[in-house]
Amino acid sequence: MKFSMTVGALVAATSSAFAPSSTLRGSSALNMALQEGQTPIVIGLAADSGCGKSTFMRRVTSTFGGDNCGPLGGGFGNGGWETNTLVSDMATVICLDDYHLNDREGRKVSGLTALNTAEQKFDLMFEHVQALKNGETVMKPIYNHVNGTLDAPEKIEPTPVIIIEGLHPFVDERVRELIDFSLYLDISPDVKLNWKIQRDMEERGHSLESIMASIEARKPDFDAYIEPQKQFADYVIEVLPTDLDKEDKKTLKVRAIQKKGVADFNPTYLFDEGSEISWTPSADKLSSPAPGLKLAYTQEQYFGNDVAVLEMDGSFDNIQELVYVESNLGNANSKFYGEVTQAMLSLADSPGSNNGTGLMQTLAAFAIRELYNKKAATAKLEANKEVAAAA
Repeated sequence: MKFSMTVGALVAATSSAFAPSSTLRGSSALNMALQEGQTPIVIGLAADSGCGKSTFMRRVTSTFGGDNCGPLGGGFGNGGWETNTLVSDMATVICLDDYHLNDREGRKVSGLTALNTAEQKFDLMFEHVQALKNGETVMKPIYNHVNGTLDAPEKIEPTPVIIIEGLHPFVDERVRELIDFSLYLDISPDVKLNWKIQRDMEERGHSLESIMASIEARKPDFDAYIEPQKQFADYVIEVLPTDLDKEDKKTLKVRAIQKKGVADFNPTYLFDEGSEISWTPSADKLSSPAPGLKLAYTQEQYFGNDVAVLEMDGSFDNIQELVYVESNLGNANSKFYGEVTQAMLSLADSPGSNNGTGLMQTLAAFAIRELYNKKAATAKLEANKEVAAAA
């Protein structure tokens, strides 16, 4: 499909659910930036629940600038409605939970989990993503996470950037064809278990037995319906236990698996593009707690595709010192020296800001911004050629 859009952007933060403010179920009050004849860019993000999609969306949206960002309807209260949709004049973030076939009670009857593809409205999902990419308004359903009901639809108007995030963005081939760039958050089973123990056992008082039972009950559907989607991703952020100390259950090794040959995307590299690098930064320039810090850059195969892999194992004490690592990265897509570090500092309180999860998410966000700008520039050039040809 021909791409045409103005250079503009996103802003601010998102979460898995947003509370409303307006009684009007639509976004017409916003000063939408999509002009007649423009085609939005569509970004897809896939991950299991509790894997950091919301934190990642904060990093992606904060990479851009814009106005009027907030929950659909504009904020909280005032007789509004429960919504999962974040909108600004430049972007719309759609939670794909809104395309559940049944509400919570209905799934009890069907005996299926929300991870099962039989519980999703893929035809409607495709129709809506296609319509938005064509510049058309849609009436999108709402899955209410508070009480588990399917609520009255809300009006979604197209914006220059459409982000669809959730459990199943890459299952339907028709939807995949509409996506300009796809990402997958791949959290290893050991890390998921450690995170869940920390949250549910240490913070909520749950027993280890109940935590293990919950994970095991969910695993078959995750293995069958969610994990296979990573083969379709252009960018995979893989989170693993550290290799630096096998007894350490909290330190992480994070790998950015970047597919080569993707239009308008050049993978980030360390020191020398296409090489094989293992690097332990100087402790005088980047201090890190035990068990230390190590970076690597390798060329690999991933589901039959050539990929460049950037890896960080360990954590660092001072985000400002990350500029030492940033200075040795190529194709980081930053606008100025230190922008990656600055972006990390702006979200210093977010999870992963002292390790590779925050770094790789920030680099992915910058890659999305660069892809957006390249497509916008191409569209502008094509439009100028059409004007010149018609003169």
